[in-house]
Amino acid sequence: MEEKEKNNEGFIPKHGGYRNLITYQKAEIIYDGTIYFTRRAFKKYDRTIDQMVQAARSGKQNIAEASMASATSKEMEIKLTNVARASLEELKIDYEDFLRKNTYEIWGKDHRYTQRFSELNRTPNATH
Repeated sequence: MEEKEKNNEGFIPKHGGYRNLITYQKAEIIYDGTIYFTRRAFKKYDRTIDQMVQAARSGKQNIAEASMASATSKEMEIKLTNVARASLEELKIDYEDFLRKNTYEIWGKDHRYTQRFSELNRTPNATH
């Protein structure tokens, strides 16, 4: 039975289910949130808006492209995934720059608010 199922898969394995990937879903939220944030935090023609939105978009789009490429090239999948990571790291630095420039506190992984948020997300039946 297993052999028959393998034959039905064809030459190119299944791929492209990126909309179901948690990483894609989170990248989409980051993209949407970045658009909202930049519209509120910066003046209309500030170049930072374009930079941040493009980095967020690149992160999301490269996750989708990596998923599509996974069927034919694991090397390309890895490269595109790394581009997505680099874009989202660039975006993170832009957010940190904004916080630092405006003298807001940057919460590290051990900050009490970060810990509280992590605990809320780990609760199995949390309603929030």
